[in-house]
Amino acid sequence: MNVSGAVGPGGRVVLLTTSHRVAPGLLSWDAWQVLHGADQVLCRDPGHPQLPYLREAGVTVDLVSPSAQDLADIGPRTVVVLAGADGESRLTDGLARLAGSGRVAMPDLELLPASYDLPGARLLDLVQVMDRIRTECPWSSRQTHEGLAKYGIEEAYELVEAIEDGDRDELREELGDVLLQVVFHARIAEEGGPDEGDEPFSIDDVAAGIVAKLIHRHPHVFGDATAETPEDVKEHWLRTKAEEKQRDSVTDGVPLGQPGLALAAKLASRVRTAGLEVPAPAGEGIGYDLLAMAVRAEADGVDPEAALRAAARAYRDAIRAAEIPR
Repeated sequence: MNVSGAVGPGGRVVLLTTSHRVAPGLLSWDAWQVLHGADQVLCRDPGHPQLPYLREAGVTVDLVSPSAQDLADIGPRTVVVLAGADGESRLTDGLARLAGSGRVAMPDLELLPASYDLPGARLLDLVQVMDRIRTECPWSSRQTHEGLAKYGIEEAYELVEAIEDGDRDELREELGDVLLQVVFHARIAEEGGPDEGDEPFSIDDVAAGIVAKLIHRHPHVFGDATAETPEDVKEHWLRTKAEEKQRDSVTDGVPLGQPGLALAAKLASRVRTAGLEVPAPAGEGIGYDLLAMAVRAEADGVDPEAALRAAARAYRDAIRAAEIPR
């Protein structure tokens, strides 16, 4: 046994955990106090990323893999165990068994997180996983922006369906699938484009761009502008967006490849927001009838695509009901 000290109760065992998503050496003040005040600091992993920083701070670390019984026998001392990536499950299970037996005088056992994940930290895991998949998976390594485009559309529709169904579990999953598309495309973009001069960009560039855009378009949050109502916010948004885009027409930037009802409603929204008087063109045929209905729906605050989907669901249910044997 490499854990020294007299046998007896009254000791303290601190399991110090760290997050691999936080840079090594960035530990809490409580953690540094415990480390400097401990009688002994143990670590079973000689490659633990925290070791160089602990040694630089003057903390002596013994490379020892203690058993639960070793720690139960530390005597009236404080021993810190620097947890590995697995959280030292074997060791904690052993300590729990000893404590539950009632036959061993146990030291005080304490779990001390030395670093915490910030909100969004798990996104780093996603980036790392995507990088490995892109490198090692025969299918993923061959994908292109063009080849993945259809999946982006499919996942977006599935997300909308989860929202309309009110299924929160499905919503969480579909949000993940949409996020995967973003990370996948950004990972491909790191390799540059097919044409000479196509500069590569990464997920960090994507995130930096949207952060800058959000800050610029919310001067009432990040600047000196004021906004008391949602209408004020929308006015800020449209004004700053127009300044950024320098568009010649209110129709610029409207994707023509979107579903027809959504396209018609979007054009009507642009016309109404701009204060223009542009009546829908009159003509014969169902296309013009649908256009007029979409414009009317947008004016009434109704999403024609969502309304049609709701009606289509009711139609689907009627079909299923008719299929049930009488």
